[in-house]
Amino acid sequence: MPAVWQRHPRYFLIVALVLTTTFFLLSPYESPLSTDSYAAYIRDSTLPARLERAERVYQKVIAGRKNLIHRYGTSSRDIVMFPPDKDPWPAYTVWSFFPPSFDCPHELERIGALGDGGKWACGISRLEHKPDCIIYTFGMNYETTFEAELLERTRHCQVWGYDYRSNSFGSHIKPNYRTHFFSWGLANFDSHEPHNNPKLYTLKTLLEINKHDHIDLLKIDIEGWEFETLSQIIQPYILSGEPLPFGQLIVEIHAWDKKFEDFLPWWEMLEQAGLRPFMNEINLVYQNYNRGKDTDLAEYSFINVKGNNIFISDPQGAPGYSDVT
Repeated sequence: MPAVWQRHPRYFLIVALVLTTTFFLLSPYESPLSTDSYAAYIRDSTLPARLERAERVYQKVIAGRKNLIHRYGTSSRDIVMFPPDKDPWPAYTVWSFFPPSFDCPHELERIGALGDGGKWACGISRLEHKPDCIIYTFGMNYETTFEAELLERTRHCQVWGYDYRSNSFGSHIKPNYRTHFFSWGLANFDSHEPHNNPKLYTLKTLLEINKHDHIDLLKIDIEGWEFETLSQIIQPYILSGEPLPFGQLIVEIHAWDKKFEDFLPWWEMLEQAGLRPFMNEINLVYQNYNRGKDTDLAEYSFINVKGNNIFISDPQGAPGYSDVT
């Protein structure tokens, strides 16, 4: 046999070529991408890229919501907030339609005490050195561990607190030049003449009084009035096309006696204005003391993806921000 290869070396070359080709064709295909080529497909290293990715995910959730509605009815009128415990036992509650699926592009953490009082926030580190940091908080009822931690962790944030049921912040906060408290309420109308009690203000009026053009973080817990109040705040901005004046919204939603057909367009108004939920927390403390009732209280945290607030724009592009150390 060796003599054959010696006399006909072309046979050896042909056989070698056939074997090599056969081995290549039968081998599992693997992409020849180098490490550098693979890295080119990872495009979420910048803040705009992370926001774009999060928005794509959120749009899938919006489509899923429509599918879920059609799964249990022909329109939103067929959906009940909390289905009764009887046949056919549809597997949802109102909160199933509104998952907080927008990915916070920064660190996500709970600020304040565990249990009642603490809130979920996104990217608080971006406020730590912000010179014109403004925080508005409504409806504290003396529970102010959230506000206290924000003051402790930031150098310049001014906290403006409003609650007509209280006379001051809670014991966690001592009066200082960075805290401002008023026994006023937030509403969808102004009612603050001398004879009015309690005195109620719209957010627009408070911004004018305080000479503020933006709010970095807005927290609202006003016992069911959030529906009318947020509608009054948001609708003018939708009509004008201007971005909302706040970068983040934390609100407790009280879905008492609400119908899904009314709740849905209210939520879609928030989305149209650029608000994206990145976290929620069903109020199980309330549920524990109201057993047998609906789970109709939920905290939601939103980031505003329109404009150039500090949570969606790097410092150089945010209003009133300069690099400090």
